[in-house]
Amino acid sequence: MINITVVAVGNLKEKFSKDAQNEYLKRLSAFCKVKIIETKEFNELKNIELIKEKEGEEILKHLSGYPILLDVKGEEITSEDLAKDIEKLSLTNSSITFIIGGSYGVSEKVRENCKQKLSFSKMTFPHNLFRIMLLEQLYRAFTILNGKSYHK
Repeated sequence: MINITVVAVGNLKEKFSKDAQNEYLKRLSAFCKVKIIETKEFNELKNIELIKEKEGEEILKHLSGYPILLDVKGEEITSEDLAKDIEKLSLTNSSITFIIGGSYGVSEKVRENCKQKLSFSKMTFPHNLFRIMLLEQLYRAFTILNGKSYHK
């Protein structure tokens, strides 16, 4: 069973987001072990580069396994492709770490330390909502890999 870590800048504030996260974590527990690591936001600093640098330092403390950055400039893939990627990675890695940056993205140092960059869309999403979208796509990927009827 592969270990999945989601390193996300900031925490979930709304009850509906926490409920959605908990639901997908429960569903995913049948297929993998998932750990969510929330890091501090530094928006009070006002300087975008300094914010990305400070948030990046926090992210880098938690990188392990095969790190994948979720980034608007990353490669766009299908749900089926994500499932195939997870399947391949699980053969050579015991863990995959997905990184969700803060409001201003991530530092170059974080970008350089990631082996893969993925984009879900060219659109911009709030990072709290994006966490739920990632968990849903992970659940979808595992249902594809296990022949479950969730993915249509």
